[in-house]
Amino acid sequence: MPPDRAHHEVRAPDSRRWLALGLLAAAVVLSMSPWFSAAAVIGQLRAEWSVTDRASAWLTLAVQLGFVLGAVLSAVLNLPDRIDARRLIAAGSLAAAAANAALLLAHGPLAGTLLRALTGAALALVYPVTLKLMSAHFTRGRGLALGVMVGALTLGSALPHLVNGLGGADWRAVITVTSVLAALGGLLALTVPPAPGGAQARAAPFQPGRAWQAVTRGGVGLSTLGYLGHMWELYAMWTWFAVYYAAQLTGPGGAARAALATALVVGVGALGCVLGGVLGDRWGRTRLTTLAMLLSGGSALLLAALTFLHAAPALILTVSVFWGLWIIADSAQFSTVVSEIADPRFVGTALTAQLALGFTLTAVSIALVPVLVSAAGWPAVFAVLAAGPLLGAWAMQRLARHPDARRIAGGRG
Repeated sequence: MPPDRAHHEVRAPDSRRWLALGLLAAAVVLSMSPWFSAAAVIGQLRAEWSVTDRASAWLTLAVQLGFVLGAVLSAVLNLPDRIDARRLIAAGSLAAAAANAALLLAHGPLAGTLLRALTGAALALVYPVTLKLMSAHFTRGRGLALGVMVGALTLGSALPHLVNGLGGADWRAVITVTSVLAALGGLLALTVPPAPGGAQARAAPFQPGRAWQAVTRGGVGLSTLGYLGHMWELYAMWTWFAVYYAAQLTGPGGAARAALATALVVGVGALGCVLGGVLGDRWGRTRLTTLAMLLSGGSALLLAALTFLHAAPALILTVSVFWGLWIIADSAQFSTVVSEIADPRFVGTALTAQLALGFTLTAVSIALVPVLVSAAGWPAVFAVLAAGPLLGAWAMQRLARHPDARRIAGGRG
């Protein structure tokens, strides 16, 4: 065989998987934009509809809870393992775009909350399925690939805070643009090259009980416990950091400065995701996730002390940026572990069920934060949030000694 031809045949699979990664990363940011953009316009919606604080909280949590419901139904029906992944992502993206656009016709918080929940439910057909499809493309370097995917998602999470910090935009324009972007994301997903061997086309049998079994047994169960510890703090921090940091600032323009600081704290997590992916592939996933959660939990405890001592905002922000780097660095690695050790026929179901449990827990921690602030102040919030990653680190150390660890990260655990 001529050398140039041999070189081409070796390189072609690599070029296809990196093309798939680029297309899927772009598709997931576009498709998930209705979720991210809600944070940028929630203040305007509250004023437009004259909603109470309680109704506003439900408007914020509706996407989270809708995602959980959609993920549970998807996992029970084994949809990620029975339907072509690209078509499922496209269907979820288009449904999310439609539900998001319908906000333009809503006239109050009740309709708005329902539409936000429908948006979240539709997006449950997007995010978990992209992780499964990406896992099929990457048998080598899977931790980095999924880290890039979650990093793209993290950048999307930071954008609304940047919009707020720079002056915001009319909510109708934001809703219209993000609806169009979500639809484009769904169409883009259809262009992703098929997984090697047509893996996503082989339908698994319909077994509803697999959803629970997939995330509670053996090494996957320990990985899920670690993931729950990670999620306990992640979305609570992302949701409330702007409020917390604004309270530490004095002088005019505090809200805008806090929004820009939050964009930095959340956005730096994209770098953390890539770093976590590289280290997870090289060191082993149990080692990386343990390190990330110890650093994350330690940062939360340090912030509790600094807040209690009324430290300078600049010092608080420095520690917060370090927290933001490590709080998300391990996220993709839990999904990667599932893709490596779950029953190959039900990887999509296992990923979706794990995400459903994690996002259910985030709704609890998000709702708990204002209660704790009122009762005991921000130091108590950070101390309580730190308990999650510390428990998660313990679970991942247990996994490192489990027989399933031999199948993680090429035997690195």
